Amino acid sequence: MRVEDFDYHLPEELIAKYPVEPRHGARLMVLNRKTLEIKHDTFWNLPLYLQEGDLLVFNNSKVLPARLHGRKPTGGRVEVLLTDYITKREWYALIGGKGIKEGMRIDVAEDLQVEVLQHIEGGKFRVRLLSPDPLKALDKHGKIPIPPYLKREEETLDRVYYQTVFACVEGSVAAPTASLHFSEELLKRLEEHGIKKAFITLHISYGTFKPVKVQDVELHRVDPEYVKVPEETIRLVEETKKALGRVVAVGTTVVRALETAGFKPFEGWTELYIYPGYKFKVVDALITNFHLPKSSLLFLVCAFGGREYILRAYQEAVKERYRFYSYGDGMIVF
Repeated sequence: MRVEDFDYHLPEELIAKYPVEPRHGARLMVLNRKTLEIKHDTFWNLPLYLQEGDLLVFNNSKVLPARLHGRKPTGGRVEVLLTDYITKREWYALIGGKGIKEGMRIDVAEDLQVEVLQHIEGGKFRVRLLSPDPLKALDKHGKIPIPPYLKREEETLDRVYYQTVFACVEGSVAAPTASLHFSEELLKRLEEHGIKKAFITLHISYGTFKPVKVQDVELHRVDPEYVKVPEETIRLVEETKKALGRVVAVGTTVVRALETAGFKPFEGWTELYIYPGYKFKVVDALITNFHLPKSSLLFLVCAFGGREYILRAYQEAVKERYRFYSYGDGMIVF
């Protein structure tokens, strides 16, 4: 498979720069793999496309304010972007600026320093956050690393809307964007319809924005990411399957977590790369946003829905002026 076979034309004005309010007001494209139909609705009406006993699985990882500005010992300014979770104190990071050396300490604030532990390659380093409470210090001094294609700085609203309403486990540097459409009101409405919910944790790394640089889809590799699929979630998955309900993954991160775990609790790192030809073991339906052309996320969606059908849906989304990417609209594929 060639990467260029997963390309499509997107007018720049369809890239959503800001979120929809309320969250559940975003548009929802409805795709049926059996009939190959394409319908149009809103997220508020999502319960109409689910059945009592279905299980929605969400990623409860929380986006950290991972972009830091500090000064080297020489006084020179430097930007540190935390990119990959290792522990709450240790991260991989991109550091901009010259003369970055192992052992250097970058001053961000009185209560936060960044110690450079190891040079990995290029501008990538392993670092340690020096602070009595590193997560509290990040929240105080850092900025939300909103996607680069938004071409703007973090604004106050991003602290609220580039975060799911149920985010609780700190560790991501990008949001699980399919879940951004779920308001407290929509979650309540789904519960009233008899639709269950469960959670996994997958800390999304900056690699989610990494372009595919190979020509053959099979040769690409995704960055390892921390994932936890708890016993309670596996129990609900198994109960749902036995009752002939559907396991609905909300987002590509949930797909990768569930497919990594299979039917056993799991905690560790996943490098699972899903592209057309993959045989899904756990996931029966998928809710996802519209992804970048020629991206590994688009490969995954095409693996689930079929390349021709998904790309036809994308063409329809462009024609109907859907909003694309992180703050954009979404689709359900079942």
